[in-house]
Amino acid sequence: MFKSIRQKLTTVLEILVIIAMGVLVLDVLWGVVSRFVLGAQSRWTEELATMLLIWASLLGAGAAFGEKGHLGVDYFVKKLHPDAQKIMACVVVLAVGFFAGAVMVYGGYELVSKTLTSGQVSPAMGLPIGYVYLAVPISGLFVLLYCVEDLVNVLRS
Repeated sequence: MFKSIRQKLTTVLEILVIIAMGVLVLDVLWGVVSRFVLGAQSRWTEELATMLLIWASLLGAGAAFGEKGHLGVDYFVKKLHPDAQKIMACVVVLAVGFFAGAVMVYGGYELVSKTLTSGQVSPAMGLPIGYVYLAVPISGLFVLLYCVEDLVNVLRS
């Protein structure tokens, strides 16, 4: 059951990243065309590109973690006894889960709420900056969910 849910979540993240990257490419292309062909770059293209890059990066990190495509150096862990490998796997999953929960979800939520409360908006597009920062807790939530599943799998094996 977890595997099916994980696959669906990862697929949703991948689709969102693909859409963000596609829009990012079109945005940058329009910025170049408007600057060099029309003579005046649209004000919003650079700002939108930054926002899309933030969202694509953070959601992509969540998708990579879900696909186990993240960087992992386990050379020394593989040299350990199988019981020690299991303990190390638990420690790593708990450490990543703590970071995702405390820093990304909780800290990201605090950042988003304070930014939305302060009323900060982007200069060119007029969008609340909190919406840009919303990528942090959303990505952290996905990583945290994947950590819970990974911990269950490690403990079952």
